[in-house]
Amino acid sequence: MATVLLVRHGETTWNRDGLIQGWAPSQLTARGHEQARTLAAYLVTAYDVDRVVSSDLLRAQETTASLVAALPSSVPTPRFDAAWRERDFGFLQGLTDETVRRRFPEYALDVVGYTAATERPKGGESFLDLRERVLAAWRALLDGAAAHETVLVVTHGGPIRFVLADLKGLDVVDAILGQKQDNCALNEIRIAETPELVRENETR
Repeated sequence: MATVLLVRHGETTWNRDGLIQGWAPSQLTARGHEQARTLAAYLVTAYDVDRVVSSDLLRAQETTASLVAALPSSVPTPRFDAAWRERDFGFLQGLTDETVRRRFPEYALDVVGYTAATERPKGGESFLDLRERVLAAWRALLDGAAAHETVLVVTHGGPIRFVLADLKGLDVVDAILGQKQDNCALNEIRIAETPELVRENETR
């Protein structure tokens, strides 16, 4: 039985300031680095990680570096994959959620519901685009996972929400609004005949 560990990156300066990050090269705060080190200490005692896949955005790379530093040297070099990036928010990047609700409500799920998931901000992706991209990466990961392998995936809140929503049968609105993912939260999925979610949004 294979195991997939989905981890959100540590706190960033943009998280701290309440800004929409998208693909911005935001860096971890001191707290974010500490979150990553704390999670790393737990992972080495609780799991035998065989390989690591990560988003190639800076905040995920910084988190991955802390996690990998604690893993055995036998674990291969992480593979950085753009398919695991957060949503590209286009021109909305750098705004606050409140600004989007007030000035651009057509993009706000909690204002207009499903239709917001279909909207592509200029230069960016819709939530539906993100879901399609991430679930393709998820299925590829499952297809390539060996029996009894443990794969650590370092990614972002949006991608994790869509993977978990796929397991739970949630629609796109509930995927984003109905699930919480904290910085450096751990989610464990066991792959038997069907994937089983056994840990969700656990922090240390």
